[in-house]
Amino acid sequence: MPGSLEPLDIGVQIPYHFRCPISLELMRDPVTVYRSDDWCVANRSFGIERIPTPKQPADPMLVRTLLNQASSGSGPFSLRVSALRRLRGLARDSDKNRSVIAANNAREVLLSIVFADVSSEPSELNLESLAILSMFTLSEPECLYVASDTDRVRYLVNLLFHSSIDVRVNSAAMIEIVVAGIRSPELRAQISSADGVFEGIVGILNYPLLYPRALKIGIKALFALCLVKQHRQKAVAAGAVEALIDRLAEFEKCDSERALATVELLCRIPSGCAAFASHALTVPLLVKIILKISDRATEYAAGALLSLCSASERAQQEAVGAGVLTQLLLLVQSDCTERAKRKAQMLLKLLRDSWPHDSFANSDDFAGSDVVPF
Repeated sequence: MPGSLEPLDIGVQIPYHFRCPISLELMRDPVTVYRSDDWCVANRSFGIERIPTPKQPADPMLVRTLLNQASSGSGPFSLRVSALRRLRGLARDSDKNRSVIAANNAREVLLSIVFADVSSEPSELNLESLAILSMFTLSEPECLYVASDTDRVRYLVNLLFHSSIDVRVNSAAMIEIVVAGIRSPELRAQISSADGVFEGIVGILNYPLLYPRALKIGIKALFALCLVKQHRQKAVAAGAVEALIDRLAEFEKCDSERALATVELLCRIPSGCAAFASHALTVPLLVKIILKISDRATEYAAGALLSLCSASERAQQEAVGAGVLTQLLLLVQSDCTERAKRKAQMLLKLLRDSWPHDSFANSDDFAGSDVVPF
């Protein structure tokens, strides 16, 4: 019997059906959760902690009622808003609730409310519906419903400058969902060309860190928009370079990957490359984190450094001064992706003349490295 059970067995007998059949320890999430709850409460004096009762999914009948109330054009405005707020609470609670809500045609209903009158100032009804929609993935036809109408796109872009940060972030989330959900290059380009869209997204990225959701949604939206090559210069002009470098150390893992991917994308255009090269922290920061986050992040950071050093001798000197040699040599010997290794090898070859004369990279052995273009 595990030692962790000894104190319990001295003062209380654990029912066999509450024990894990493998470890014999008290189960934390048993099927008989309601019985185990009662038993835990009865034996709390022995140090038994109560097992939280899992929430049941939202009642489909309640969801349908709330959706009917929200979509009823003849119903009282306050009742419609109240119904949407209850739906928003349910959607926020759990994935199961969101599945129940989505299964009852909620997205179509909510889309019709959000864009009911795009020529007017948004009402509480519109904004509550937008808040709920921002928690869901839309189908391609639903994304096309938004993307194919310039007035709807303009409506969302205008909301990026709303006085409420919640509204701004919800609108950015919706824009990202739509851009990521359509395959048409023309429609994606149309959204990324909308006046103010990059300024709005960069403004969200620059919002104080007390609101972490702004950072997460902001980088998702910026990355999605920067996948459209012909409008990346608009991101640079909107201040995306400064925002990315200033926030790079604040992102969580997955968001750091997106951020570094966006940096690499912007480094592929002259204006972006020049803007990153002129920022004093760009090269040292990329060198510092190149091996610290993930294989994907390593690949993107190496690609960005390769672009910067290919375009600027100053960037080469900064990279060498920041210790990039050691990082790249570790990279090519690591288990990272082959693309990351190729970029590292190309960067090592590019920087060969910049290494100190007694470095490994200036040796004859390195001259035989197999550099594969990508």
